[in-house]
Amino acid sequence: MPLQIPTADAMVALAARLFPHCKPGTTLLLEGELGAGKTTFVRGFLQAAGHQGKVKSPTYTLVEPYHIAGRDYYHFDLYRLNTQEELEGIGLRDYFDGRAICLVEWPDRAAGVLFRGDLRIKIRATASGRELELIPESAVGRHLLGSFTASKNVIN
Repeated sequence: MPLQIPTADAMVALAARLFPHCKPGTTLLLEGELGAGKTTFVRGFLQAAGHQGKVKSPTYTLVEPYHIAGRDYYHFDLYRLNTQEELEGIGLRDYFDGRAICLVEWPDRAAGVLFRGDLRIKIRATASGRELELIPESAVGRHLLGSFTASKNVIN
């Protein structure tokens, strides 16, 4: 069942409600066209973790690290990825150590190198805002989605 998200504020709120269901080691894969709201989702997620500053898309650096309240979070934007070697160059595999939460925009750009995620979040623009589809891709993702939807606090 797709979720209807009418505004950017609603996207931030949804991400904040998903945050407490994610445990260290969780990987969220964010898909959507340019401007779909992937970075807006990440901003809401990191603000829920306690981040106070700006959240920008790491389009040129590929990864932006955040250390919040004793935990590590990594925000990847692979849109401008030119070669798979670039991923090896930044030590991609080291980020997925089972302790950090990783949020990956444009995960398809790392096909063949990138691990499988736990929850795939597909974002599509619609006439009335955005539509999100949450797809579990692992046992962790299935548990996360089950916990999230059972919380009865999924959308506004």
